[in-house]
Amino acid sequence: MAIPHAVSGQRIDVRPLGDDLPTARTVALFKSAQLEAIRMVLPAGKPVPVHQVPGEITIQCLEGRIELTFDGRRQELAAGEMMFLAGGVAHGLVGLEDSSALVTIVLGD
Repeated sequence: MAIPHAVSGQRIDVRPLGDDLPTARTVALFKSAQLEAIRMVLPAGKPVPVHQVPGEITIQCLEGRIELTFDGRRQELAAGEMMFLAGGVAHGLVGLEDSSALVTIVLGD
């Protein structure tokens, strides 16, 4: 069964998951023709392999600590910090501790 996406004008709760984080799953919050938003759950030590997407992205750490790998570098994000990556930049991530992030992806022009 598909999880329904939010519709235009609908509020979306992206506050930290707190005690629910260990059992939470990654979920797409909404997807339109031009933009997608995902709450990504990153268990400590479990990597998201290096990949790339054509559109620009932002990654905002909501809770925990995340390490991003891109352009041969590693950069840590703590809760409340955000990073922008240009389209086509190969990147990977790993939770340095149980973490969640708000990821936005530009899909179209």
